[in-house]
Amino acid sequence: MAIVSFPIGARRFAPSWWATLLSIALCVLFVRLGEWQWHKGVYRQAEWDAFARGADAAVPATDDLAQLPRFKHLRVEGRWDGAHQFLLDNRSHQGLPGYEVLTPLQLPGDRVLLVDRGWVPFTGSRARLPDITLGAAAVSLTGRLDNLPAGGLALGHAPPPGDAHWPKLTSFPTLAELASALKHPVQPWMLLLDASSGAGYVRQWQPPGLSPLRHFAYAIQWWGFAVTLAIIWGIMSARRQRP
Repeated sequence: MAIVSFPIGARRFAPSWWATLLSIALCVLFVRLGEWQWHKGVYRQAEWDAFARGADAAVPATDDLAQLPRFKHLRVEGRWDGAHQFLLDNRSHQGLPGYEVLTPLQLPGDRVLLVDRGWVPFTGSRARLPDITLGAAAVSLTGRLDNLPAGGLALGHAPPPGDAHWPKLTSFPTLAELASALKHPVQPWMLLLDASSGAGYVRQWQPPGLSPLRHFAYAIQWWGFAVTLAIIWGIMSARRQRP
């Protein structure tokens, strides 16, 4: 049964209820998906802009790092705690498996900042971890503040083991879990060590996630699906009139 029926030249426009309702539902879905991707693109663009600003000259760290924005470029001074390091599992570089080395830096005021010293390759066996030996030297470093890596559902989550062995292998841990393993509170950010600073490994930091343009392109694609579906609905609803 048609919703409406009227002639258009040699054809009669008579859309059916089921086709109309289905088309409206799908068009609404496509429009919403486009809006979702567009908002993701706006959010990602803000992150990429903040990452770009992180290339500015490093400024001295303040006493309260929690008040600083993500990707802030800082100069920090402290002392390495090379005896208590973490290896972040499931981290790749140019398609190769490996780890990122997370080392505590003891700051003035009994504060601890976790420093990502970069990527090291997988040794071929998790029973034989890479050598990341580091002394307890006083250092001055520069780097960007960032969140800990977050993994997808397929990668899994494994907190640091509770034994006395170091370094500890862990996969996408939380700050609370790392603090528990260290038995000491940690700062709310980690520091992505600059490539120009020493005591590091492979450091080719990139802005997070997909390019904002990819999200904008996906949004336009979803909206294009909605327009295409509306056109198809209109064409299919215009039937040739019988003589």
